[in-house]
Amino acid sequence: MDDGSPPHRTMKRERLRSRFRITGPLATVLLLSGCAGDFGAGIAELPAAQGWERLPIGGWVLNDGIEARTMVVCPREACAQQGFASVLVFSGAEAGRMEQALKADPQRLARLFSKPPSDPARKPAAPKPAAGKADSRPKSTTRVSRFEAEGTSGLLVEIRALDASTKSAATAILHGREGDRLVLAIAVSPDAGSARRDAVAAWRSR
Repeated sequence: MDDGSPPHRTMKRERLRSRFRITGPLATVLLLSGCAGDFGAGIAELPAAQGWERLPIGGWVLNDGIEARTMVVCPREACAQQGFASVLVFSGAEAGRMEQALKADPQRLARLFSKPPSDPARKPAAPKPAAGKADSRPKSTTRVSRFEAEGTSGLLVEIRALDASTKSAATAILHGREGDRLVLAIAVSPDAGSARRDAVAAWRSR
């Protein structure tokens, strides 16, 4: 990176640019602060030679029962198409809760992913004076579908803006059991094909 900033600062800067990068309930797991320490092993099919950077995961603040094995990001400065990929492991009660969430019907998942994560520190906005009826139409569409890859189940979430900006993002999730643990390979990209490809790469690296 040209400014010499640590990878976690680059990740923070990238995710603030648009909520189309990573949205929904998984953002509460992925977008956590305070990362420092050991780097993960990386993902062989998403190498540094192609612009991918490993994120430090040793000090990530995760709930009990959630482990980050590896996280990589391809930032705007290094890649024509930004991306994020990760392998997370859930155990105990967390594994059961996440597995149930992933098995929810697509319509319910679409509603969850289309709702931005709440920020408990954020104060409610002051009411604005009435100036005509507010536009209550949705600003984006969310589509959830299932797929199979590498012999396991996958979930694809596609979010697309309804305005002329053509903003879009896709989150692909592959998940499967390793004994009593649930492993998730997650990838976020501007398009569905890249998200699925990167999720498969992350799954193979688990």
